[in-house]
Amino acid sequence: MTTTETAAGVLPEMADVPARDLRVAVLGVGMMGADHVARLHSRVSGAEVVAVSDAFTEKAEQVAAEVPGCRVIADPMAAIADPEVDAVVIATPGQFHEAQALACIERGIPVLCEKPLTMDADSSLAVVRAEDEFAARTGRRLVQVGFMRRFDPEYAQLRLLIASGDIGEPLVVHCVHRNAAVPPHFTSEMMITDSVVHEVDVARFLLDEEIAAVTVLRPKATRHAVAGQSDPLLVLFEMTSGRIVDVECFVSTGVAYEVRTEVVAEDGSAMIGLDLGIVRQGAGTRGAIRSTGIAPDFRERFARAYDIEVQRWVDAARRGTIDGPGAWDGYAASAVGTAGVEALRSGRRTEVRLAPR
Repeated sequence: MTTTETAAGVLPEMADVPARDLRVAVLGVGMMGADHVARLHSRVSGAEVVAVSDAFTEKAEQVAAEVPGCRVIADPMAAIADPEVDAVVIATPGQFHEAQALACIERGIPVLCEKPLTMDADSSLAVVRAEDEFAARTGRRLVQVGFMRRFDPEYAQLRLLIASGDIGEPLVVHCVHRNAAVPPHFTSEMMITDSVVHEVDVARFLLDEEIAAVTVLRPKATRHAVAGQSDPLLVLFEMTSGRIVDVECFVSTGVAYEVRTEVVAEDGSAMIGLDLGIVRQGAGTRGAIRSTGIAPDFRERFARAYDIEVQRWVDAARRGTIDGPGAWDGYAASAVGTAGVEALRSGRRTEVRLAPR
C-alpha cells in the first residue's frame, strides 16, 4: 500500500478496494458505540452496519432499529464469528477488549478498538504478540486503536509542521486537557488512564518517540473535585530524547471541553486547540483564523476527527488491513498509564517499562 502525505494526515491510495461495502459489527452501543453506528450509517462511505451487540438488549434493539438490515447478536463473540461480518468496531467496556481483539485476530478480520486496547500493559502486549504472529504469516495488520486525535486536522497539521523543520527542533510540549465535569466514580487514577492517555498518544505521535518516565504532581484541588480525589493534576513526560511534555489535566472546571497543545521549538512555536486554527509564532511569522468558541464536549470538538478516523479505517479494512495507530500504540499507552498511576500514588518519578519491539 502506498500513502500520500496531506494537510489532513496520511491518506491511503484507493487501489484494489473491493466493490462490496464493508459489513461491520459494532460491539457495545453506549455513547461511543452508538455514535459509531450513526457515523458508519450516515457519514462514512463504503460500509454498512450489519450487526450490533450489547449487554443491554433493549438499547441494542433501539440502535439496530435505526439501521435497515441491522441485526442484534446478543453474544459479542458470536458477532465476531458471524460469516456475514467483515470487520468489527469494539466499543465495549475495557475489560472485554482483550478477548474480543484476540478473537478478531484469530478470525483474521480488521478491528477498530476504542481505547484502552486492554486494561493493563501485560494483556495489551499479549494482543501485540498475537497480531505479530498473524502479520508474520500474512503481511497484514488487523488492530487499530481509537486515538482519534491523530486524525484531527489541527494535530495532523502540527505534526507536518514539526516534520518540516520550519520551527526548528522541538524542545518542550505544553498540553491542556480540561472537562466541565466527570461522573462521581471518576478517580484520580482514571484521570491518568482515561484522560491523559490521549496526551500520551499525542506526545508519541507529534514527537515520534517513546515516553521514558512519568512524574505526577498534585496541586491544590478544586472544591468541585470528586470527593477525595486530586483535581487538577500536573503530569510530566520525559521523552527518550530528553524532550519534556507537561500536561495539565483538570476534569471539573465547570466551563467546557478544552484541549490545547503547544510545541516550543528552537526557532518558533505553534499552538492548536484555541478554536483559532493553528497559531504559529516565529521570526516575523504569526497566523490564525477567527475564534468560533469552545466545544461543550469531546464528541463535538473531535467530530471531524472521528469521521476521518472511521472513514480511513473503513477504506483500509476493505483491503483487509488498518490505517492508523496500531496495537503497539495501544500497548505503549497502557505501559505509560501504568507508570503514571504508580507515579500518582508514590509521588515519585517512575520509569516506563516497555517490552522489546
